[in-house]
Amino acid sequence: MDIGSTALGFSRLVVYGLLTLVCIPVQVVLLRLSPRDAAARFPRWYHRVCCRLLGLQVVVKGMPASDAGPVLFIANHSSYLDIPVLTSVLPVSFIAKSEVNAWPVFGLLARLQRTVFVDRTARHKADEQRDTIQGRLQAGDSLVLFPEGTSSDGNRTLPFKTALFAVAATRIGERPLTVQPVSVTATHLDGIPLGHVWRQLYAWYGDMELPPHLWRMVRAGRLQVTVEFHPPQSLATVPSRKALADVCWQSVAGGVERAVTGRAA
Repeated sequence: MDIGSTALGFSRLVVYGLLTLVCIPVQVVLLRLSPRDAAARFPRWYHRVCCRLLGLQVVVKGMPASDAGPVLFIANHSSYLDIPVLTSVLPVSFIAKSEVNAWPVFGLLARLQRTVFVDRTARHKADEQRDTIQGRLQAGDSLVLFPEGTSSDGNRTLPFKTALFAVAATRIGERPLTVQPVSVTATHLDGIPLGHVWRQLYAWYGDMELPPHLWRMVRAGRLQVTVEFHPPQSLATVPSRKALADVCWQSVAGGVERAVTGRAA
């Protein structure tokens, strides 16, 4: 899979790198001065600009939950690109696997966005990790959870792991936490629908190496990514965390299927 322009890819990466170098110290200062407000808004601006620079056109369907309080967004996961795409439309932090913390550049950016790192294999830390996430939600931070536990090929939604759905029991004042499913799907390249194979320009999964994947993506044209927000849920509307996980999976998987096949809702 080798398409696109070397000059385009090089220019995109150079401008992205320069922007990131400028924005990192700004975010460091904002975190020290205002960890909840400006430090949450600035990444949204940064990722909006990054999406344009990298050739990602984000199309939004539906509406994010309009509650004044925090929201736990439940999303499918097919790429590291899901982070700028979702942050370009939401002032959020992410719940990510602990390995991301050690990634060059991307690990630093994740820390600056106040990512909550979890070790899904350390069951003895499950309660501690749940309490950390609950604390962030109760402090007013909206978070994104990728419950598949890994990234997919972007053509389907993997089964959801239910362990971290325990945080849905968090109370925000006197009301249950709002949980909103959201689907993220790459759909077009320069206006042409992506097939199963070409969706790999966006999807990063399995044993793919990151630098070659990023290079192929920035050399291509403009990738359209559809973000669809589904009806909000809570443990007030479903009987258990497993039932909540199933409702969220049905919504997210349906959104991905519609986007992949081009069928309307």
